Amino acid sequence: MIRPLILACLLAVLSLPASADVQPFPTSFRVQDIQTDGATIHVRVGGKGPAVVLLHGFGDTGDMWAPLAADLARNHTVVVPDLRGMGLSSHPESGYDKRTQAADIRSVLTRLGIDHATVVGHDIGTMVAYAYASRYPDKTDRLIVMDAPVPGIPPWDEIVRLPNVWHFDFGGPDMERLVAGRERIYLDRFWNEFAGDPSKVDEASRQHYAALYARPHAMHDAFAQFRAIRKDAEDNKAAMATRLTMPVLAIGGEKSFGAMEAVVMRNAASNVTELVVPKAGHWLMEEAPDVTVPAIHHFIDGEPIASSAAD
Repeated sequence: MIRPLILACLLAVLSLPASADVQPFPTSFRVQDIQTDGATIHVRVGGKGPAVVLLHGFGDTGDMWAPLAADLARNHTVVVPDLRGMGLSSHPESGYDKRTQAADIRSVLTRLGIDHATVVGHDIGTMVAYAYASRYPDKTDRLIVMDAPVPGIPPWDEIVRLPNVWHFDFGGPDMERLVAGRERIYLDRFWNEFAGDPSKVDEASRQHYAALYARPHAMHDAFAQFRAIRKDAEDNKAAMATRLTMPVLAIGGEKSFGAMEAVVMRNAASNVTELVVPKAGHWLMEEAPDVTVPAIHHFIDGEPIASSAAD
């Protein structure tokens, strides 16, 4: 009796999902590869209602948004691309300035029959989100930016001198040789140093994203995202001459960018709501989804952000 029972238990354990899995998107979401000008963008689409686009940054892919996408899909059409050169999108040689990537997102939405949308960005995705809103203001219902500077927008000159953003200028063939085969070590630096609590970026997530960034060309193109920042700064200095008028939510982790997110956006937009997420670092979706997800959903729906979220 004991041996069959042990065997049954072992079979039950083996049938469980692998521990390295990250939260999947709802099964109602579909995936689609959409051709833009110079890239093929891998996109997840689900839900029904006013459109929302979720843009990831470095150290993640669009997979990071699964919890938020599931929540928003209850009353929104949710579009989650991988940026060009990242995740499962293609790896073109150029086009990593954020204005070009904003055009990628516009092409994706047009192909999906979506005229206007709320745009949400984190990290590099924040830079693309701002570029999108400034290039297509009449197509942007609301803008949400999360825990990242926007190149060229004050106090950019002070931010870019901070010692912890040395990676903005890291790249090139020799740097790629240093990181090749050591992608996990390089990524751990960001997950550990930029988190309020590094344990919140769990081992499953680290394995998942390290494997994606170890794919051919992935780190080369990730470095290209950063090498384009100097051009982004020039583009944004010109764009900020026309202030954004759509509602903007600026979210910063208390132990990371904090209230500076709103300081930056108030230099480029007229209607900015500030949210500092308590105890969180840079990785807001991993560290504080219980605060971040409802705050974003409420803002998108034009509802006040709960006072408990802003405490």
